[in-house]
Formats: sequence, structure tokens, C-alpha cells
Amino acid sequence: MGEGNVTGDSLDDAASSAGSVALEARDGVAVLRVDGALDLALAPKLRQLAERAARLRPSLLVIDLTDVTFLASAGMAELVRAHRGPTASAPLRVVASGRITLRPLELTRLVDEFAIYPSLSEALAAE
Repeated sequence: MGEGNVTGDSLDDAASSAGSVALEARDGVAVLRVDGALDLALAPKLRQLAERAARLRPSLLVIDLTDVTFLASAGMAELVRAHRGPTASAPLRVVASGRITLRPLELTRLVDEFAIYPSLSEALAAE
């Protein structure tokens, strides 16, 4: 768990038995990659690293849910917090392409609130 730089090296990560969250910086953009079940066990780790990302003052925050195997309400609450919570300091883009992540976001109408992209490269390239 070491400091990284803007070349995309990992800045920090947090893991639980259910999954992990990793924070990377890419040219002023903070990317949080989530792996595993984004539930009550992993949601606090997402919050911790989202707050750490906000302290970096990025121009954009991207939360990549590509490798999420389960998206619970606790995970969605942390997405909302990253988007409009007290530490939200940059626009949020969410990467979600599969039924596991898109369906809960659709059912809760969060697709109307978040900028959702099918891949990390598209989220980073969008203007």
C-alpha cells in the first residue's frame, strides 16, 4: 500500500474477504476499481478511498464496477455519497455494464442521476 503517481500506479487499496477497492490516479483523474461483492462489508472501504480520492482534488472521479459480483444497497449508498456527499469535489462517472450492476441502478433510478459508461476507457475519454 504505497503512494503512487499520475501514471496510473496504485495509490492505495483496501480489501475484505468479499472483495477489494483500489485507488489509482491517472492524469488528475481518480479511479476507484471495485472487485467482488459491494455490500455492507466492502462499502466502508469504498467510502474510505472515495474520501481519500477527494483529498487529491481530482478533476474527475471514476468508480469502476466492472468486476463487481453483487451490488447491494450499502454499495449504492456509497455511490450516492461519492456523487453528492460532503466530500464530493469532482464530477462522478460510474462504469457499469453487466446486469449485476446495471439492474440495481435501474431499479433505484440511479441511472438517471449518475453518468454511467460501459467501460473505463469510455468513462475516461468522455467529454
